[in-house]
Amino acid sequence: MIGRKNTITIIRAVADFLILNFSFIISGIIAQSYELLVTNNFMYVLLILLNFTWFFSAGIFKLYDELNTNYLVSDLLIIIKNSLVQVAVSIAFLFVIKEPLFLRNFILLYFVFLTGLVVLKKIIFKYFIFRLLAGSLSKRKVVIVGSGEIGRQFLTSIQSKPNSGYQIIGFVDNELTDSELWLGKIEDLEAILINERVDDVVIALPNYEFSYLDSIIKICNRHAVRVHLIPDYLKYISSKFQMTVIDNMPIITVRKEPLAEFYWRFYKRIFDIVFSSLFLILIFSWLFPLIAIAQKITTKGSIFFIQKRVGMNDKTFNCFKFRSMNEEIGIKDSLNYPLYDDSEVTRFGKFLRKSNLDETPQFINVLLGDMSIVGPRPAALPYNKIYKSYIDELKLRNIIKPGITGWAQIHGLRGDSPDDYENRERITKRFEYDLWYIENWSYWLDLQIIFITVWQMIKFKSGR
Repeated sequence: MIGRKNTITIIRAVADFLILNFSFIISGIIAQSYELLVTNNFMYVLLILLNFTWFFSAGIFKLYDELNTNYLVSDLLIIIKNSLVQVAVSIAFLFVIKEPLFLRNFILLYFVFLTGLVVLKKIIFKYFIFRLLAGSLSKRKVVIVGSGEIGRQFLTSIQSKPNSGYQIIGFVDNELTDSELWLGKIEDLEAILINERVDDVVIALPNYEFSYLDSIIKICNRHAVRVHLIPDYLKYISSKFQMTVIDNMPIITVRKEPLAEFYWRFYKRIFDIVFSSLFLILIFSWLFPLIAIAQKITTKGSIFFIQKRVGMNDKTFNCFKFRSMNEEIGIKDSLNYPLYDDSEVTRFGKFLRKSNLDETPQFINVLLGDMSIVGPRPAALPYNKIYKSYIDELKLRNIIKPGITGWAQIHGLRGDSPDDYENRERITKRFEYDLWYIENWSYWLDLQIIFITVWQMIKFKSGR
């Protein structure tokens, strides 16, 4: 719910994308000749740059914040900020290429068209399209835990906003209520989440009933349902929580997830495509033949090892690796599988595992969209079942795409231990690192993880 872009938000972003390109083209035609617009390659470069810049600045200025209840004047200021960034980028681009690409009239017209059309779109969406779509499109199902004054006030706030994109399923409360929206007691919450396919849970309990908080959050985490708190006291606010406001009512989201935002996922995906494409073209193209030849010389069998692993939203995918074990060794259903110096690992496979080169085919998975460059490492299906017996909330790590490397991996939390107690501690610690990454994601953090991973590979310290 809070902080996640629904289908309407995507439609708004696409509309702005079309407006931006239309404003650029029409301004170019008016300010200068059409021939100059279509024949100068720099114009296409600038247009692409402006498209990327718009979505980046829109994220910074929260243009697509779905809970934005500001008046149109406030929205206008945000739109103007985004348009001014477009002007600044255009001027900077002119300065860098040192070519009289277009006239000052073009920049002025582009600013006017872009700002005016986005404001017009905002008005149309706010008063017409949102009301048309709100009844049926992409509504997130919400259950309110607590039917007291706070819970009912939140229900009223949502019901007063038909374009909010949320549908209140009902209340869960130990107090029997005459409301037709009463679904059951708190002990029935897990069954309700499953039967109603709930997307979000809002906890609106009074302070004397907050003893249920821990169990409610654990149940929601187990089913990857987002949890939000409307605190009876502000003492529940900490650096771990994210706070937003609806009608002056504070709402606390238990987990802050930057990648729940559409535009951050969009930019991370663009980075993954560019990075993996460059790697496959510049490095994998010559690395693959070398490893393939070494594989054929040192061992019999296939070059690749393809394994089913758990990806985003618990969906399985085929994970590619260079084979490092003997061909006859299959996928085991226990964690006592061989480490890199075990006899079941081939001689060349020991080198591949020690250097982490066996993971490089996963850049293909990144290009296919199954994985990201950075993220929690995907677990094989048998091991994932065992991990779930260790960690009840394991499903949380799968709300983003798995990665080739991750925050846990650069801190030495790779692989498993044959000792059950030690392995439980290791898996739990790795889960905590994965969750920290999800809550604290940024581009700088991804770059930091990539650089440290490469450095560890060079020093041969990235092995299992």
